[in-house]
Amino acid sequence: MNAREPALVPASRSARLRQMLVSNELEFLMEAHNGLSARIAREAGFKAIWGSGLSISAQFGVRDNNEASWTQVVDNLEFMADASDLPILLDGDTGYGNFNNVRRLVRKLEQRGIAGVCIEDKVFPKTNSFIGGEAQPLADIDEFCGKIKAGKDSQTDENFSIVARVEALIAGWGMDEALKRAEAYRLAGADAILIHSKLSKPDEILTFAREWAGRGPLVIVPTKYYSTPTDVFRKAGISTVIWANHQVRAAVSAMQAVTKTIYETQTLVDVEDRIATVNEIFRLQDADEYSDAENRYLST
Repeated sequence: MNAREPALVPASRSARLRQMLVSNELEFLMEAHNGLSARIAREAGFKAIWGSGLSISAQFGVRDNNEASWTQVVDNLEFMADASDLPILLDGDTGYGNFNNVRRLVRKLEQRGIAGVCIEDKVFPKTNSFIGGEAQPLADIDEFCGKIKAGKDSQTDENFSIVARVEALIAGWGMDEALKRAEAYRLAGADAILIHSKLSKPDEILTFAREWAGRGPLVIVPTKYYSTPTDVFRKAGISTVIWANHQVRAAVSAMQAVTKTIYETQTLVDVEDRIATVNEIFRLQDADEYSDAENRYLST
């Protein structure tokens, strides 16, 4: 490098997430719920993480009904950020309260190096969208716009992103209502719109994308319509796809199978070749770095 040329400074995590949201290429976020899963997402090649409310609640052993406090969630996110150094978009449910809760949440997320938050237009405390979604009330549009404005006014990092999640299709309020809400949230300052659907086919999402006509970045979560070819989303102008809960579901299946086998056989013989080695756990914990540091700082 020429001595007169300034060194390249890596983009901040918030800037990297913002670049993904506005990219002309389809981008992908992978769910993670703790430091270990965040590191695994990074090693797999993902450029950013979805801090899933369902998954973080599940790893705490509580329901996805705001039973884990927002401070517990933020503390957990700090471990995820440290373990991966990836941008994290938090699934921030309804913002954990009113506009004032959103303001404080944004400030605390920025302090922990979290790149953005997604808030949904339901009523606090929320319930997971796939549990009786049509019976769940939606927030008043103006009140939710106030949350978005409060969050944007509170951020100090210009690249911090607030994604507005529209639940009108989940709640059975129809396409016109979904589009009306999305436009109101865009005008209120949302950096992207997440449109959610519980159908097993992408029909609602594709209709929404066509009517939305590229007014702003569009994010989707194809948990129910998972068999849709990814190219369909590219052609529809989708900005970002979130794989929303797959690490935690994979972990649960593996833990259930191994634990049951150990209980029934009263031996480890049948499971040792099916699970990660202890040395692999040490590697994911960055144990070698600690050994190097010991040699550097404790040598006599």
